[in-house]
Amino acid sequence: MNYRDIITIEPGKRGGKPCIRGMRITVSDVLEYLAAGMTVPEILADFPYLTEEDIRACLSYAADREKSQLVVLA
Repeated sequence: MNYRDIITIEPGKRGGKPCIRGMRITVSDVLEYLAAGMTVPEILADFPYLTEEDIRACLSYAADREKSQLVVLA
């Protein structure tokens, strides 16, 4: 699975934040739900237009962004 096929960025949508398949739900929305303790089945029940692959794409996108962060040690 390549998250680039699922995560979209459009300047006029949600302030240019990364969204799922052009919809208005952002990667950060999904990550916040997971961080708050929601399970994947709970998220899918609340947002039936999402798929497990969408959620994995959000995690993959976040992991890729984390790897690309520059860390400066003082």
